[in-house]
Amino acid sequence: MEEKQILCVGLVVLDIINVVDKYPEEDTDRRCLSQRWQRGGNASNSCTVLSLLGAPCAFMGSLAHGHVADFVLDDFRRYSVDLRYAVYQTTGSIPTSTVIVSEAGGSRTILHAYRNLPDVSAKDFEKVDLTRFKWIHIEGRNASEQVKMLQRIEQHNAKQPPQQKVRVSVEIEKPREELFQLFGYGEVVFVSKDIAKHLGYRSAAEALRGLYSRVKKGATLICAWAEEGADALGPDGQLLHSDAFPPPRVVDTLGAGDTFNAAVIFSLSRGNSMQDSLRFGCRVAGTKCGLQGFDGIV
Repeated sequence: MEEKQILCVGLVVLDIINVVDKYPEEDTDRRCLSQRWQRGGNASNSCTVLSLLGAPCAFMGSLAHGHVADFVLDDFRRYSVDLRYAVYQTTGSIPTSTVIVSEAGGSRTILHAYRNLPDVSAKDFEKVDLTRFKWIHIEGRNASEQVKMLQRIEQHNAKQPPQQKVRVSVEIEKPREELFQLFGYGEVVFVSKDIAKHLGYRSAAEALRGLYSRVKKGATLICAWAEEGADALGPDGQLLHSDAFPPPRVVDTLGAGDTFNAAVIFSLSRGNSMQDSLRFGCRVAGTKCGLQGFDGIV
């Protein structure tokens, strides 16, 4: 029988990545060490990592016609990502992000340009055959629509035997109030350091204890905190921690969070414990920080 897939719902963008020796001063003229186009976006990057780790995966997000879309589609195919549920929109174009990566410290500075491309809707999600998937990961974006998607999965799962239920994770990254309703869905909820700091928390552990009451009964809340590693808090009240695994030299941190999320999902979907999955996520994300792009993480 064909192995069930992991579906990632969210954004794909074109990243135009400029690598410089150090971050430029304002109003100066500087030469790049290199420049490349790279398919980006949280859900899109997580698909790349899942594919490299060996998981059959699919992407659901908005696409538009044109040269950028052709590049994005070719790259998805290079990683064998299933695109049957991608949605072609009639308005807008694929967003672009201009990224400055500093070789001195591996930092990435991102300038987003959104181009009025609508996000996929709950109506689009009705076409998804949920029986194809063992795990669905949703990157928080148009939350009111995504709540309807998550409710559809819950209704589906209510009719399934335990081994046929679709496992669900949610990522809440941007500090936008609308996204906070997503805390109440999914058995795994990834909350970002940005949100934690926005809400006044000074560490992953502090954020998890402060935010855990927002998740549904039985869920696990996870917060990665860059070079300090990552923590998780589940229904047993035990705080789990993994140290970070920094590379010998930090080269490129763009997509490190997406890498962490995907590696944790991959490990949990294989039946590993939360502690082992947290450690695996930190290890793979650390490897990625030592590389330009994602090829070579395994």
